Amino acid sequence: MGFGASSAFGGPCPMPTAERLAASGLRFSRFHTTALCSPTRSALLTGRNHHSVGMGSVTNLAVDAPGYDAMRSPSKATLARTLNLNGYTTGAFGKMHQTPNAEVTPAGPFTHWPTNEGFEKFYGFLGGETDQFVPNLIEGTTYIDPPATEAEGYHFSEDIVDQAISWIRGVRTFDADRPWFAYVPFGATHAPFHVPRDRRDRFRGDFSHGWDEQRHQTLARQKALGLVPEGAELAPWAEGAPHWDDLSDDDRRVAERLMEVYAAFAEHTDEQVGRLVDEIERLGELDNTIIFYILGDNGASCEGGIEGTLNEMLRLNGLPDTTDRILEQLDDIGGPTTYPHYNVGWALAMDTPYQWAKQVASHYGGTRNGLVVHWPAGIADPGSVRHQWHHVIDVAPTILEIAGLPHPASVDGVAQDPIQGTSMASSLRDGASPEQHVTQYFEMHGNRGIYHEGWTAVTKHRTPWTVGQIELPSFDEDRWELYDTTTDWTQARDIAADHPERLAELQALFLAEAEKYDVLPLDDRFLERLIPELSGRKLPPSTLTLDPSTGRRLAEDATPNIKNTSWRVTARLDAADEKSDGVLVAQGGQFGGWALFLLEGRPVYAHNYMGVETVHVTSEERVPAGEHSVEVAFAYDGGGLGKGGQVTLRIDGRDVATGRLERTVPFGYSIVESLNVGLDWGTP
Repeated sequence: MGFGASSAFGGPCPMPTAERLAASGLRFSRFHTTALCSPTRSALLTGRNHHSVGMGSVTNLAVDAPGYDAMRSPSKATLARTLNLNGYTTGAFGKMHQTPNAEVTPAGPFTHWPTNEGFEKFYGFLGGETDQFVPNLIEGTTYIDPPATEAEGYHFSEDIVDQAISWIRGVRTFDADRPWFAYVPFGATHAPFHVPRDRRDRFRGDFSHGWDEQRHQTLARQKALGLVPEGAELAPWAEGAPHWDDLSDDDRRVAERLMEVYAAFAEHTDEQVGRLVDEIERLGELDNTIIFYILGDNGASCEGGIEGTLNEMLRLNGLPDTTDRILEQLDDIGGPTTYPHYNVGWALAMDTPYQWAKQVASHYGGTRNGLVVHWPAGIADPGSVRHQWHHVIDVAPTILEIAGLPHPASVDGVAQDPIQGTSMASSLRDGASPEQHVTQYFEMHGNRGIYHEGWTAVTKHRTPWTVGQIELPSFDEDRWELYDTTTDWTQARDIAADHPERLAELQALFLAEAEKYDVLPLDDRFLERLIPELSGRKLPPSTLTLDPSTGRRLAEDATPNIKNTSWRVTARLDAADEKSDGVLVAQGGQFGGWALFLLEGRPVYAHNYMGVETVHVTSEERVPAGEHSVEVAFAYDGGGLGKGGQVTLRIDGRDVATGRLERTVPFGYSIVESLNVGLDWGTP
């Protein structure tokens, strides 16, 4: 969620709970994240820079360098563990995305799972996103099925708040005095934009004015709210992004619909926060509970591409969607048969008044997020705006100071490295207090910058909507920009040419901070890092024998990688009769994946190319009753990523059918779904 999305920060998405908490709390106008989800969440929960805890990118893109391996050291304990050791009961409900992919199996290891990182209770998911109707749910360390279906009214955001409310009630029922710490990170408003049925049409027609006009409307509201100075300018539009007037009528129809559903998604999420706040108030604890309502763990996302998409997995495999394809399912957007994400243009508008977006850590469009803090017992001037510069690593030391707890010297027998954030407590108490956080580096996928005493030196290295196999400039070729944010709030006027000495000083400071916090060596690869053989992280096994008891909910990094290579899968089965039906093995689901199954006794292999086409290879011969083997073998053409190959089906070692795939999924079948033996779990 971008700075300019929520109504509490001048945006077009109604979020009355954020407004309510801001009216009796504080808005922070200069609060920053890391530009990406796993890194921000790790920084939030440890009070340390994301590279310092090994989270230089998302867990899915981990490599073998110290700042990027997704392996938080025990010398950097989480805030939850510190609070728990000091008598707090702790619970996490929602998206975590901090567990190394290779550990995301039913057998663990559970070292970096929430229940071993300080949370006594965990209910949610471990990946970067989830289907809001069929989430890959975990309770503790056990995979579970959702309690209901979309048709029965289920939605993940509602579920996790139900769980958080139940947990808090339980704490108070059995221990009226014990302090509690709840971490409720929603999967929303990350893709897929999934909204309950009765919400999908709430904003029909509200965005026909387009994203260029939306930027002007949002900036005017931000000025009225006192979030930016009266003289603040809109930062430059991103190069390569179309303006609203550049679109065809069909392009606009698609773009409007995607934004309408996003607004409904945001409003629905805020409503769930409201239910949680209401319960805390009902318990009589709202006045002395400090709430950090962080509106996004990075800027708005451009990952839907120029066109927007029905299926984000297309974009994450480096491929575009088309307006014509989206139009065919326009009225389905937001429902369970789509996996949507809005256009680049809307993402840039949701980051108003700043430039760029998620992943672009160099500019405030990627890193500046709205923050509302609510604490009636500790805030003397409710309804005010705080303009002190802060970063997400400041939250943990703030909570420790307010709770009266020192940073521990040792946790679980391991000496602790210093917290790197600066407490916000003085900012909470006094809007005129001097700034405490005066220097901060930023880096994500080669986009990098440095803030120091009001100045920012930044360089955008890669464009967030250009994914796949692309050529990037060398780091030495990057052009640095310089902004004096004491006079240019929005990074609108690059003055590098006027102050070359200042720019050189800040570039040197960036390098010093980068060396200090394990940012080096820089790594600008993106989708290539999804492939373990290219990333350098732990390789999955090359062969694996599974049965229905062990082959459940396995992430892609926990199973043999069958993308961009030749492979073979053999299933041994006992058929009841010659017309047996059932799934032998399936990986992924309706938005990308493959399956081997029997249909009226005939073996069938299906390859789902990210929802665009599904190729079936079917045997005319049936599997007889009794014990037999069914095999599918793929001979890859080679010559690059995502190429085709020949499919062969066998029964008891005999060839019974052949077929051809002209193209295959190059990088990933699904972030959400899994490999399962004996069933197709999740979406079909």
